[in-house]
Amino acid sequence: MNTFPLWPLVGLAVGIALGFAGAFGGWPAFVIVLVLGAAGVLIGRVMEGGTIDLSPFAVRRR
Repeated sequence: MNTFPLWPLVGLAVGIALGFAGAFGGWPAFVIVLVLGAAGVLIGRVMEGGTIDLSPFAVRRR
């Protein structure tokens, strides 16, 4: 069974929110929305799975 693709829509909503913040609030509003959005994602990931795995974002050296 194929589920509805949620993450592209979440990315679209975040992009629209950041665009509105940048257009109407300027640089400080853009940064505030960006930081609070990142904090919300981290809190949501912790509540969903209990841990945060940042290994996919780490630079892997050979």
